[in-house]
Amino acid sequence: MPAFPILTTKNLSVVFPDSNGGLRALEDISFEIYPREFICFLGPSGSGKTTLLRILASLLAPTSGSAHFIRNQNPRIGMVFQQSNLMPWRTVMDNIKLPLEVEGMGESKARMKAQEMIDLVGLHGFESAWPRELSGGMAQRVAIARALIHDPDLLLLDEPFASLDAMTRERMWVELSRIWQAKQKTVIMVTHSINESLFLADRVLVLTQRPGKIKMDMKVDLPRPRKDDIRYTPPFGKLARKLREAIE
Repeated sequence: MPAFPILTTKNLSVVFPDSNGGLRALEDISFEIYPREFICFLGPSGSGKTTLLRILASLLAPTSGSAHFIRNQNPRIGMVFQQSNLMPWRTVMDNIKLPLEVEGMGESKARMKAQEMIDLVGLHGFESAWPRELSGGMAQRVAIARALIHDPDLLLLDEPFASLDAMTRERMWVELSRIWQAKQKTVIMVTHSINESLFLADRVLVLTQRPGKIKMDMKVDLPRPRKDDIRYTPPFGKLARKLREAIE
């Protein structure tokens, strides 16, 4: 692990105003993220996982405490949501190159970079397909490619596979792991799934029920690259039991 973190949060808390004096979403959250780490935040519904991602994406300011990027105060951030949020009137190619168009990149270079992303996520041959023609897993691959195309310093994933069926979801774990290995980006992902977090992450941070606090910060010491059958090994089962006990 590199010696210096790229991101730190310190005593971060969030309170949403309401008629009862405020809804406490997060309380006293502190952690560090290092370059090229894959981090999963695991916790029950309402534990503040998405709120935390919104803060890291600068879409929401904390009530108190701080989230601080080291040495880069204007980081590039990519984000993938539970739904792919593709523009239905744009093809796969055009959806993926949209961020480059916004930045003013020329058409030829933008298409070349988009083709690289299409090849990376395994969608070669679907460049001209419309979103309505894609399966859920394929649509999320497009969303991941779109989030990666501007070379982000940090990739945020908000339960990107939650709406997929179980078989597709498990295939996407393998695909996301492969993509991460290829790009070596720093990734923070939120999930409800113990198996998903263990298959993908270098570390799993467990949040409590609301207000979300960090209950456990566990290193996932499983070899990479991880194949599907690792889920049936004793080391995987032992880590899964630890996470289940922390959540319960």
